[in-house]
Amino acid sequence: MNQRDKWMVTLTVMTGTFMAAIDGSIVNVALPHMRGNFGATVEEITWVVTGYILANVIIMPLIAFLSSRFGRKRMYQFCVFLFVLSSMFCGMARNLSAMVFFRIIQGIGGGALIPIAQSILRETFPPEEQGMAMGIFGMGIMLGPALGPTFGGWLTDNFSWPWIFYINVPIGIINMIMVHRNISDPPYLKRERGKVDFLGLGLMVLGLSMLQLMLEKGESLNWFQSRSIINLALLSGVGLALFIWRELVVAKPMVDLKILRNRNFAVGTALSSVIGMALFGSLFLLPLFLQELLGYTAFYSGIALIPRSIAMLITMPFAGRLYNRLGPRVLIGLGMTIAFLSFLQFSRLSLTIGMKDIFFSQFFQGVGMGMVFVAMSTVALSSVAKPKMQAATGLYNVVRQIFGSIGIAIFATQLDRAGVAGHARLVERLTPFRNTSVAYTQRLQGALLSSGLDPVTAHAKSLKILNLIVTRQAMMISFNHAFLLAACLFLFSLPLIFLLKPKHGLLPAVEVENV
Repeated sequence: MNQRDKWMVTLTVMTGTFMAAIDGSIVNVALPHMRGNFGATVEEITWVVTGYILANVIIMPLIAFLSSRFGRKRMYQFCVFLFVLSSMFCGMARNLSAMVFFRIIQGIGGGALIPIAQSILRETFPPEEQGMAMGIFGMGIMLGPALGPTFGGWLTDNFSWPWIFYINVPIGIINMIMVHRNISDPPYLKRERGKVDFLGLGLMVLGLSMLQLMLEKGESLNWFQSRSIINLALLSGVGLALFIWRELVVAKPMVDLKILRNRNFAVGTALSSVIGMALFGSLFLLPLFLQELLGYTAFYSGIALIPRSIAMLITMPFAGRLYNRLGPRVLIGLGMTIAFLSFLQFSRLSLTIGMKDIFFSQFFQGVGMGMVFVAMSTVALSSVAKPKMQAATGLYNVVRQIFGSIGIAIFATQLDRAGVAGHARLVERLTPFRNTSVAYTQRLQGALLSSGLDPVTAHAKSLKILNLIVTRQAMMISFNHAFLLAACLFLFSLPLIFLLKPKHGLLPAVEVENV
């Protein structure tokens, strides 16, 4: 393949990847507008997000099976078409049921584009450029969720919320034309039309869907205090256990789990779960902190995430080149150390910070996560034989997606519980016998009295203001604890890098035995 063809293939698959990645988060800022249009409750409108993620999780492991049955190019074209068509209908939806239905269809199309793109890039670039290939892929998969809220906020503020979906239509049509001209099925791909393992498929859908629903609804239903969450956990556990057993014993499984026997792939997939938890968790935490405590708008909270995006954009191409010189252990270890220190700095934030105070911490966070993602993706797939590549990328990406949801669930629970505990500890110190609290309350009352309020009203209002201040401080403490937890994820995962086979990623994937 000549240089022009290589970069045309890259542009083609990365267009689809970025489209799918950005749509996972672009709707978040538009949910209040949708809620008003549809007359939905807060819990009901979250299905617009949940439906998309749920469809992603279910379709990703099936990509290898579907590609071998229908052809990878045909599968990719159909998924782009499905994504474009469902995007158009999402923008035209006039009730919540229609919106959720078309978001699920959109999630099926978008979820398939990401692992297919990764496997195509692995095959397109020669062995010495595999790090660069994964750097390019990483820019799409990690920048998309980060830029989604900013772009979505701009479209919603300047046009209207349906445009966050309509914008996909012209880009998707161009992408379909590019796929037709630049993508072809690899010679090793054999079309198979044998018996379909419907039992394995059903068990997988049951296990993954119940797990995703449990993670999405756990915090609002108080986790295992709720009978519904207990039932979802049981169904998920039984479904996934039977699915794993079925796929290991059946002759032609829907999902090839035996690929996890490959040590580098298994360790790389485990490390990707850490990145998924930290990435999705921080994308949940930081905008919430900026909007809830510092009063940023959705658009400006998205702008605040740009330093990390810029850092990733700069780091990933260089990380691809450094991979061949340093090897996976050094690059992943260095990246995780930088990410750990940047999240540790986030755990010391206060209510008096400005935009400049989080710029450098975010920038270094982007540097660290960019290095980890490139090295981790390269080493995980480096020893996978080409005929197994599609199965590997599907499994690799679904693990990252699931653990991203787990990360959000953990951080949301941490925020809630640490906030309640912090509020209780602070209130204990506000007694009539502490000079500091008495003096502050008296100053508040004096200011309110001078504004014309009577003494009784001024006293009651001063207590409300004091409680508001305590609540904000307690929330600040809970955010600091959550960021500290994210830092610990990187620190405690560092020993995993010693399980990797050093320099293994430099071998041509076609020459390495998979299992």
